[in-house]
Amino acid sequence: MATVKHRLSALLHHEAAGGVLLMLAAITALVLDNSPLNWLYDALLSTPVIIQVGALEINKPLLLWINDGLMAVFFLFVGLEIKRELLEGHLSSWGQASFPLVAAVGGMIVPAMIYVGFNASDPTALRGWAIPAATDIAFALGVLALLGSRVPPTLKIFLLALAIIDDLGAILIIAIFYTAELSLASLMIASACMIILLGLNLTGVRRIAPYVLVGVVMWVCVLKSGVHATLTGVIVALMIPLGKHEDLKPSLLHHLEHELHPWIVFFIMPVFAFANAGVALGGLAVSDLLAPIPLGIAAGLFIGKQTGIFAFVWLATRLGVCRLPEGTNWIHVYGAALLAGIGFTMSLFIGTLAFSDPDHATAVRLGVLSGSILSGLAGYALLRFTAAPINNAEASTESSPT
Repeated sequence: MATVKHRLSALLHHEAAGGVLLMLAAITALVLDNSPLNWLYDALLSTPVIIQVGALEINKPLLLWINDGLMAVFFLFVGLEIKRELLEGHLSSWGQASFPLVAAVGGMIVPAMIYVGFNASDPTALRGWAIPAATDIAFALGVLALLGSRVPPTLKIFLLALAIIDDLGAILIIAIFYTAELSLASLMIASACMIILLGLNLTGVRRIAPYVLVGVVMWVCVLKSGVHATLTGVIVALMIPLGKHEDLKPSLLHHLEHELHPWIVFFIMPVFAFANAGVALGGLAVSDLLAPIPLGIAAGLFIGKQTGIFAFVWLATRLGVCRLPEGTNWIHVYGAALLAGIGFTMSLFIGTLAFSDPDHATAVRLGVLSGSILSGLAGYALLRFTAAPINNAEASTESSPT
């Protein structure tokens, strides 16, 4: 029994566990949606869930509770990561942040341009321009973890930093471009909640309960305001204190990030994948995969990500703007650029914001799944069969701009 527990613990703590679980959740959704039990899958996601307090009522199907509610917690976790990395992590100085920053910018611009190129004649389809600009942290790092010692540790740091900057870009895109008509009253109450959260931070409150209570009220207000409710998670995260306690206990931010991590990896992201990856494949033809929306997404993820990331960082190093991370070479960087084309969670999420029509939703899922699978397989194969860790002297030589 002890051996079984030890093996289970080791499996759950493996870096690839989150990516594997995401993949299993997506496969389960695809199997169910293409089986005689597809009615059960659809009925589950359309089940109405109602919360009412007096005259205030929130009535949504289960799918939207997952996409608006659980994903707000996911964005809280992402916000905590971003704040920590910016203030004390791998993005806290220009020397550390410049390479992944340049990579992330290229990895967002080029995929979006490719998607627009395929869909320029359709104003409705153009709403999905940001879908291939996203990177899935769990999937990408999960694939990288499967390679073990074949890749240097600095490559994981680079890919993590790139994905975090990518997430920050996605958050800004959602806030600016995927906001509906605004309710001024709800926004005013949400703004008051933000001021209260800031006050809690500045007055040194180090207990999580007040932040959660104010955050829940703020989530409801943002939900009713027309701004997407998941952005509440980011705002709350930015207000969580990072400074250490006087008794040297971990900061509230570190503690909350640590506590949320297993829930995000082993529950929220798999549930989101299960709810959003289902697509009925019956009756689909090759022409459906080659339609502008799925083709634009797949090409953006598979071609746009690798091209944008690699071209931008190659040019930036030649201009002396940044240097290759120590211990990596250009094969490593190109492999990471391929893995960054695994959009999945964030791409599917942006797709739910861009399109409400079921036909468009199917096209988005086809494009995201095909582009992510191609990117993951290509990135793994390249790093598995051609890349090898190099020593620091070689890394230093490679990183010198010419």
